[in-house]
Amino acid sequence: MEKKINLTIDKLPVKVAPGTTILDAAKSVGIAIPTLCHIDLKGTCVKNNPASCRICVVEVEGRRNLAPSCATMCTEGMVVWTNSARVVRARKTIAELMLSDHPNDCLTCPKCSDCELQRLVMRFNIREMPFKGGEQSARKKEVTAAITRNMDKCILCRRCESVCNNVQSVGVLGAVRRGFDTTIAPTFDRMFKDTDCTYCGQCVAVCPTGALTERDNTDRLLEDLNNPNKIVIAQPAPAVRVALGEEFGMAPGTIVTGKLATALRYLGFTKVFDTDFAADLTIMEEGAEILKRLKAFLAGDKDVKLPIMTSCCPAWVNFFEHNYPDLLDYPSSAKSPGQMFGAIAKTWWCEKRGIDRSKVVVVSIMPCLAKKYECEREEFSVDGSPDVDYSISTRELARLIKRANIKFAELPDSDFDTPMGESSGAGAIFGATGGVMEAALRTVYEVYTGKELPKLEFTQVRGFEGIKEAVIDIDGFPLKVCVAHTLSNARILMDRLRKGELDYHVVEVMACPGGCIGGAGQPYHHGNIDILNARRDAIYREDEGKAIRKSHKNPDIIKLYEEFLGEPLSERSEELLHTHYFNKQIQ
Repeated sequence: MEKKINLTIDKLPVKVAPGTTILDAAKSVGIAIPTLCHIDLKGTCVKNNPASCRICVVEVEGRRNLAPSCATMCTEGMVVWTNSARVVRARKTIAELMLSDHPNDCLTCPKCSDCELQRLVMRFNIREMPFKGGEQSARKKEVTAAITRNMDKCILCRRCESVCNNVQSVGVLGAVRRGFDTTIAPTFDRMFKDTDCTYCGQCVAVCPTGALTERDNTDRLLEDLNNPNKIVIAQPAPAVRVALGEEFGMAPGTIVTGKLATALRYLGFTKVFDTDFAADLTIMEEGAEILKRLKAFLAGDKDVKLPIMTSCCPAWVNFFEHNYPDLLDYPSSAKSPGQMFGAIAKTWWCEKRGIDRSKVVVVSIMPCLAKKYECEREEFSVDGSPDVDYSISTRELARLIKRANIKFAELPDSDFDTPMGESSGAGAIFGATGGVMEAALRTVYEVYTGKELPKLEFTQVRGFEGIKEAVIDIDGFPLKVCVAHTLSNARILMDRLRKGELDYHVVEVMACPGGCIGGAGQPYHHGNIDILNARRDAIYREDEGKAIRKSHKNPDIIKLYEEFLGEPLSERSEELLHTHYFNKQIQ
């Protein structure tokens, strides 16, 4: 049995395992020590612990200086004070010094009411600015397709740098210049557009202030909703319905699918469809592509590219285009579900109703910020008309609902519109890491074998491990699969592939921790792993509650192929539902 360390925190006896920080020890007995630079999403690889802000300092008896609780390990007999007069004064002074170099435009800041620095100011009862002369640094402001950067609001906590370099292995952000001129910026003080940024937005997800936020499209959406000449279509993603409720006081993991559909109608959307429908469509195309490559491989084709890799995640697509241009033949050519939806909505749906595509505005509601960038890729448009006009995040939708005075928690449930609102449980699980793989396996198994699955759940590919491996028995053929989330794990796989050491048939990659449930457009989780666990569990409950749980059994998908597409990988399917990739390596 592991020996425990005994210590005292604010007169409370505490027992912890060796290697536990004071911060975690305090948390274990319900003592909340404030933090800014620290974040630790246990169970994933999201961690930042530079001990740079010093907001978490505590007093340790026998130690002359105050100790950063996030980086100080507990020792036997240690006596810790988190609330002494010396500690309270020090924390307040540190916050006041931060404010001296911070703009006072809280009312118009995108992070207003959800700013961690703002909450600390309230907690420390700071009502004056004792230190003057702020904003001495050389800053930059930038608005990209997905991310808005305002370094006037940066407090040098370096969370964004840590998540970009360590969690995502993108390596775009870092400290430049020194002294008062220090700022966190892209490599060589470039703009985001001139770097390998994937627009995953995880820097936005962990930023405690308004230095990094999403590019807001809510005003643009309101203009379209109020334009009588526009037909505005909504398509919410699977992960949105298990997180949106958090913005309205509901417990994490509350499934609000029916209320979501009703709220979108109240906002004025002409049609409320579902990205889950397009997730089923993605499985039909991607599954057919998996089978095509596997059959070629089994026939002895030495040129077939295996493993085939999923292509649903736009940040992952950006990542391999920028970093692995020599391996562009491995990912599936299938578009993401959101882009498939837009292509079908502006062809099949418009043709069925005799509507010109120029009158239709397709709006994605996504847990993801890279989707904003994806909408602007030229290949996802026809004569300059994008298949998906733009994307808003889960947070942006919540703000719109609040602006409209809609009592979300009291809304009645309603169904999505047809025919692009019917989906299977396989479409629902796209929102969690491993979900795309599991959905594909349900269809690939039955199409390949001609037999019904004895068990629908492939639990081998579920969970928050960074890289998961499994061998699936498909009628005697051992299908080797792999699932990875976060781009640092994707880099491990791609480096192995480049060396010829990746022995799998199918690989799923999602850029964000936990998959889309941990997307950068979701309600902020503030490092609470329990929130991601609750969202993940809700995703699988949504699947279990569906009458249809396999993509190839969705009647509206079957009808789409019968009426319009013909079959997966047909000439029309290739034209509308598949794409190609580009060498975007930065020199």
